[in-house]
Amino acid sequence: MQEIVVVGGGVIGCLSALNLLEAGCRVTLLERGELGREASWAGGGIVSPLYPWRYQASVSALANWSQGYYPTLSAQLLAQTGIDSEVEPCGLLWLDHAERDQALAWAQQRQQPLAEVASEFVYERVPQLASGYQSALWQADLANVRNPRLLQALRARLLQFAEFNLQEHSTATGLLRDGDRVVGVTTQFAEYRADAVVVAAGAWSGDWLAEAGLSLPVVPVKGQMLLYKREPGWLKSVVLYEGRYAIPRRDGHILIGSTLEHAGYDKRTSTQALESLRQSAEGLLPELRELSPVAQWAGLRPGSPEGVPYIGPVSELPGLWLNAGHYRNGLVLAPASCRLLADLLLQRQPELDPAPYLPAGRVCQPL
Repeated sequence: MQEIVVVGGGVIGCLSALNLLEAGCRVTLLERGELGREASWAGGGIVSPLYPWRYQASVSALANWSQGYYPTLSAQLLAQTGIDSEVEPCGLLWLDHAERDQALAWAQQRQQPLAEVASEFVYERVPQLASGYQSALWQADLANVRNPRLLQALRARLLQFAEFNLQEHSTATGLLRDGDRVVGVTTQFAEYRADAVVVAAGAWSGDWLAEAGLSLPVVPVKGQMLLYKREPGWLKSVVLYEGRYAIPRRDGHILIGSTLEHAGYDKRTSTQALESLRQSAEGLLPELRELSPVAQWAGLRPGSPEGVPYIGPVSELPGLWLNAGHYRNGLVLAPASCRLLADLLLQRQPELDPAPYLPAGRVCQPL
């Protein structure tokens, strides 16, 4: 039985662990805080890149696989744990979007069900929308997932495995090596030896590789969000305009996001972001002016060049693996990324072409 250590307890770390456990591995997961409480908890949960036509084909391939798998994953976790991740196919309206022609060409080329709709459709779908929008791009099948519930379900499922060892509040402090080979991880409390170590540490993954003497261009990018509460069904679809979006939850909560800030590891919320997000919320949905937000929070995305994640072995350090750098799309890409990681680590035939994501040639030896 292979012994694996996963560093990082976000959606990428949890789903990596789940795939490996289901394949018969023994897995120790090290999380510096509480499982799933960083970017995976903080995000909006739209099961699509915000502007899918802007991304490389490699990102689209992971997104398409994951979009198809999310309903199955949610149903399995509900049956296994009793926790509903609330994967809702609510559709997404990109309002008056300047990249209309590019988006429609992308949809035709990739056979995606994206269509232009007139204002009549827009206001029939979202009657409480501010007046003046002329048209939208509409994708009816796009879903959103209630990501905190997803992380709760993943935690419950992982803990059902006798071969799973969860170590929360356990900061990984270094790699154990036998020559050039990585054979485990040290924490402030203990050593964990393993046949393979998977770094899925989100925004902290670049620091991890730097500790090992390698350069990985993954940096923290802060995003702040607001939460409102209306009655269930008040908002039926996700709406997006000029980079800001409103996402409905089944119980009537509405998420407004998000900012994009390069502020290091500072996760504090700010009054400036509060005011900016409130303006966006009220500009999209004027009836929200009657309400005060019920919550504001921030998370740190793992920023990476063009949002293409690093998935696979680090050739310079045998035994070390990456599943990191998903930037704004960790929840979107997680099912496919973690299946690919498991396929490669266990030497199975991968369901997706791994070439675009392999760290080889993308992780550099620093000068």
